[in-house]
Amino acid sequence: MADKISLASNFIQNAIEEDLKNGKYTEGVHTRFPPEPNGYLHIGHAKSICLNFGLAELFGGKCNIRFDDTNPAKEDVEYVDSIQADVKWLGFTWDDRKFYASDYFGKLYDYAVQLIRAGKAYVCDLTGEEIRQYRGTLTEPGRESPYRNRSVEENLELFEKMKNGEFENGSHVLRAKIDMASPNIAMRDPVLYRIAHTEHHRTGNKWCIYPMYDFAHPLSDAIEGITHSVCTLEFEDHRPLYNWILESLGFDVNTRPRQIEFARLNLTNTVMSKRKLRLLVEKGYVSGWDDPRMPTISGLRRRGYTAKAIRSFCEDIGVAKSNSLVDAGMLEHAVREDLNAKADRVMAILYPVKVVITNYPEGKIEYLKADNNPNSDTNRFVPFGRDIFIESEDFMEEPPKKFFRLKPGGEVRLKYSYIIKCEEVVKNDDGSIKEIRCTYDPDSKEGGATAGRKVKGTLHWVESSTALDAEVRLYDYLFKTDEKGDTPDDFLSAVNPDSLKVIQSKIEPSVKYAAAGTKYQFLRQGYFCVDNDTTFEKPVFNRVVGLRDSWAKEQKK
Repeated sequence: MADKISLASNFIQNAIEEDLKNGKYTEGVHTRFPPEPNGYLHIGHAKSICLNFGLAELFGGKCNIRFDDTNPAKEDVEYVDSIQADVKWLGFTWDDRKFYASDYFGKLYDYAVQLIRAGKAYVCDLTGEEIRQYRGTLTEPGRESPYRNRSVEENLELFEKMKNGEFENGSHVLRAKIDMASPNIAMRDPVLYRIAHTEHHRTGNKWCIYPMYDFAHPLSDAIEGITHSVCTLEFEDHRPLYNWILESLGFDVNTRPRQIEFARLNLTNTVMSKRKLRLLVEKGYVSGWDDPRMPTISGLRRRGYTAKAIRSFCEDIGVAKSNSLVDAGMLEHAVREDLNAKADRVMAILYPVKVVITNYPEGKIEYLKADNNPNSDTNRFVPFGRDIFIESEDFMEEPPKKFFRLKPGGEVRLKYSYIIKCEEVVKNDDGSIKEIRCTYDPDSKEGGATAGRKVKGTLHWVESSTALDAEVRLYDYLFKTDEKGDTPDDFLSAVNPDSLKVIQSKIEPSVKYAAAGTKYQFLRQGYFCVDNDTTFEKPVFNRVVGLRDSWAKEQKK
């Protein structure tokens, strides 16, 4: 189970408190997380997960997981499995309360028949395009279907034939009979059932008609005893339909579910649409749903984001009634806050240049004590020898005035080690640097006679003969954005061509047997995570996030 959720007071919480105060829902608060298994969950779903499970925990209630599996053409068991894994990874459990809308297909059919018998639903032969044309606009009322006034008996007969597979896809639908002149287009005789001769991942070919979300959702909530159906703002216009269905079928207003909408999460430099994310996968812009550039929970997990950081982020952004755009830096800040406290420090050289310490004994390797994390008392020992690697950017032949790293004739301290002085630069035929030759002060390490001698620069390094060759994947935002952070309508044109850079680097040997998912802070570089592709022969690291926290600095201004 996750750490206890600490929800800031919000309008949904206040609404629930008011309901309980007024004597509603005496059996207790019961929420649900209802994903459609047609793709992997993303960071926006994480907000909904934290909210629904958090509200249940706050009020001592229960939260179900229910798969809205009413569209078999787009659904797959792979997505069902990934959704469960993501919810568990975030730290939540549904105990024995895992349900599927398909569990209720029989009941939903009976409810549809009940509406037909009450004269509140009818079978319509209009095509999908004709239904849209008859629906009207925001300023013009819709037109009634020529099939709207069929008799109850005819509608019952046609609906049964739909169920029995006697009609082709698209030839008939079941529609609610409400009001074609309603100012709310969602109430203009919406479709409740459609024909789909498609095998379902759970029910096989038992059914060839499937309920629409707007019909299945309120009834599934009611069947499960859900008290508060929390959903995003795009369903606000559908709330009257939600209530109409429950009222028309006789559910008590004091016990039936109450729909409450909140603002969905919109994050800069990415997209929050499973349809668009699927296109990125299918068109090869990313390697899969768990590509570390993706905003999917599995992608964030693989990149190295932690469940605690995501929950903290969801808590920090709060619950609002109006949509807004959240800076991706806020999520990165939450990750830094968590990893700073728990990630071990190691030395890695992303762009190595060789340094030869000419007065150090050739063939000698000594092991120097290094801190794992400032927040712990644990240590490790790193090898040091005559040949080492430093970052290429830490040396300049003609440095600016305030350059405090290595330069000809200059001195720096090697982290946990000695002071070295640059004596000579050896170059290749093309003018690039082959190696930097230095001397060291043997008494300058900890405990030595000159250990306290001050030099302005301190560099990280790795010993060359023991260093591991590592593949490092440097990730940037998947999308370029304009000043408002919005991607254009043709969202694929906004994909950042430089969102991934793969480099070959050197890293200290202490990480050789680290398991996939292990996080480190590379000194002076940022936070990195061992990727699933790693092997003992060649570790692979994903950059989780850099050290610089521009969002936190912005908040302090």
